[in-house]
Amino acid sequence: MSEKKKGKNNKITNREEALAARKARMKKEPVLVTVYFLLRLIVIAVLVLQFFNGNYYNVFLCILTLILLMGPSIIEHRFKIDIPNTLEIIVLIMIFSAEILGEINAYYTRYPGWDTALHTLTGFLTAAVGFSIVELMNRSSSRVNLSPFFVCFFSFCFSMTIGALWEFFEFGMDYFFLTDMQKDTILHSLHSVSLDPENHNQVMHLWNISDVSVNGMSLGIGGYLDIGLYDTIKDMAVTFVGSVTYSFFGFFYLIGKSKGSFLRRFILTWKDDKKDEEEK
Repeated sequence: MSEKKKGKNNKITNREEALAARKARMKKEPVLVTVYFLLRLIVIAVLVLQFFNGNYYNVFLCILTLILLMGPSIIEHRFKIDIPNTLEIIVLIMIFSAEILGEINAYYTRYPGWDTALHTLTGFLTAAVGFSIVELMNRSSSRVNLSPFFVCFFSFCFSMTIGALWEFFEFGMDYFFLTDMQKDTILHSLHSVSLDPENHNQVMHLWNISDVSVNGMSLGIGGYLDIGLYDTIKDMAVTFVGSVTYSFFGFFYLIGKSKGSFLRRFILTWKDDKKDEEEK
């Protein structure tokens, strides 16, 4: 048999194997597969629409979203890790909610609580990832046996670090690329030592701010425009809430006072361990 024919046969075999794998996964995980393909279909439709509207930045966001949606599957395949279906579905929906709904459909500005909800859930999920990292280490090495308190403390610190790095990224995008990822907040009072005319480090208070002018032009926003500070601190605060919540339940799960049926939906495992459990 010639090399060309062998190559064609190999391609056909690979396609058939991939198709068989998809069918098997569809039967085994119908909800996850349905959510994944529906979200991809919607994103592709939005991409086409934005392209014909000439919104090429939004086209880039759609392409980025499609890549991010493949992230969980790539991680599972590359690192031989099983991501629970519940966790994977929530991650996929969050990616869609942040990029397509939040950015392209302007949910961040239309619904003030949209960003807060996503950051709170992100704090919970990143704490779950941090928790899983240590759990995977505990299971794969007989030398590593960390206490429940340390596992949960690491989970909390991991989540808060990811949250802080994300805020650095938002500030960097705003500073270097003139975006507005750190959404501004309209305030009606101002308290600052910079307003002290004698420079005695005395806090001066301005109340009931109804208008602000820049270069002689009124902004017409009904107050003082805070540039990202309140948004950043609020994001970190709700990330803290999500992180503490998961770490709290994670602690009781590890010490055996919680059955953990809910928490196990957010804990990564080795694929080999899952196979062993299924065989038993």
